[in-house]
Amino acid sequence: MSVIAPNFKLSEFIKSILDVGFWGLLIFVLIGFPAAFIVLFYIEMPVINGELLTPFLALTWLADPSRTLPIIKAFMTTDLFRIAAFPGFGFAALIAAGTIFVERKMLAKLQLRVGPFYCGKIEGILQLMGDGLKLISKEIIIPAKADKPIFWAAPVLFVATAAAFVSLIPVTPGWVVADVDVGLLAVFAVIGFFPIITILSAWAANSKFPFIGGIRALFQMVSFEIPLILSFLGVVIVTGTLNLSEIAASQSSFPWIIFFPIGAIVFFITMLAELERIPFDLPEAESEIVAGWLTELSGMMYGLVQLGTYLKLYAFAGLFVVVFLGGWNGPMIWPPFPEEIITKGIELGPVTAQIPGLPVFSQEMLNGAVWFVLKTVGVIFFILLPRGVFPRIRIDLLLDLGWKKLIGLAFVNIFIALGLLYAGILGPGGIF
Repeated sequence: MSVIAPNFKLSEFIKSILDVGFWGLLIFVLIGFPAAFIVLFYIEMPVINGELLTPFLALTWLADPSRTLPIIKAFMTTDLFRIAAFPGFGFAALIAAGTIFVERKMLAKLQLRVGPFYCGKIEGILQLMGDGLKLISKEIIIPAKADKPIFWAAPVLFVATAAAFVSLIPVTPGWVVADVDVGLLAVFAVIGFFPIITILSAWAANSKFPFIGGIRALFQMVSFEIPLILSFLGVVIVTGTLNLSEIAASQSSFPWIIFFPIGAIVFFITMLAELERIPFDLPEAESEIVAGWLTELSGMMYGLVQLGTYLKLYAFAGLFVVVFLGGWNGPMIWPPFPEEIITKGIELGPVTAQIPGLPVFSQEMLNGAVWFVLKTVGVIFFILLPRGVFPRIRIDLLLDLGWKKLIGLAFVNIFIALGLLYAGILGPGGIF
């Protein structure tokens, strides 16, 4: 049997490359270039060699690299960078993407399977990208009798609420999107939107399986939110603050989990329930109600909910680290920057001036980020682990655990905090 070779023409190949280059250049000139100018106008520009840099002069970094780092450093102080990149949505989405891949490979190893393997030459490393492209390209199917405006809005609201949750988590000293004095109260307020969005999405689908899953999610989240809130009160009592950055800073000598292990255990269990993770995945029980409240979601609507779910997972893990594991505190492992570079910058040569923008980040910031990420990744691992080793529990046992046992343990944790406070061990004027 003869195989007919494809009709390959070099001229057509070159033409396609030139077409891609032309349209890419056109899009950059019409969209990218004006967008860069708009961003530069909103940045507080640095002073270089006694001259205030303007957005028009900023583009001279192409010819003069000494202007690059000061501009980057100025951009990193803006709210746009904190929200979009670090420590906001971009940073959280990166950790969420890694979590999805690690979870699939870890569960495969626990169940003696291979997991993602073919998409990408190294252990299926490109599987996540392939799944994302598949979800983007798939058709979004809306049920005929669905309440379409609410059904469309629910996934977007879910991601927005998860992003608002992420914005409250401090990563390192001074690096938090929304550093509010009542940070813990803001966390509880944001978490309260998740059951509302879930039941709205389930109801708007006008289908029995999503509605059953939505009712389960509502029962589950409401019953576990009370012990979730109470589990923090021990730390709040001894620190005297609701600000998450101050709570993390108060653990410079020891983490609060040493004195409040009961509160940490209660919070971890309620966190699994809030995330609808096994053994508390009744709202999405695939063996009973297909996919629960997610059944009728398709295409990128489903992708948005999955993104919001893993952003929420990162935020809960970060909250656990901030409240119970010392946040960014840890031994100094990041090497210090040379003093000469900090004060004088780097000399690029006789033509260009020194770069005063080094280092872009301080040693304390980098060290704190390393410790926060390591602790958060460790907590995420223990959140993922029950999915491979525990079965799903019954709804009556779940409600009994939330309303009776965990609330009782949360009050025990509060009494321990009051005892440590009035005994003079912790709190203002205490031994520690």
